[in-house]
Amino acid sequence: MCIGIPLRVIEGDGVWAVCEGRDARERVDMLIVGAQPPGTWVLAFHGAARRVLTETEALQTLDALDALGLALQWRDGGREAIDALFADLADREPQLPEHLRTNR
Repeated sequence: MCIGIPLRVIEGDGVWAVCEGRDARERVDMLIVGAQPPGTWVLAFHGAARRVLTETEALQTLDALDALGLALQWRDGGREAIDALFADLADREPQLPEHLRTNR
């Protein structure tokens, strides 16, 4: 499984940037997404920024990664902890894509 990690740009020169995540700082290749100003979130994978993220996307992705960690360490109360990390989904039911709905 391949998982990109949201990182925030601290400083850069257009080709490389120092980015910060929850656990550490990392030097990231910026050639795919181009130079980004400090504070910009990027999705990094294998040392390269793959795309620019909004802050909302970055925080939701970090929450999803936390939920994955909880699922891998399942313990009493894990369901509630995981549900709390997907709070943006709590107020709506999942919807089928239009092409899979029988009543179009």
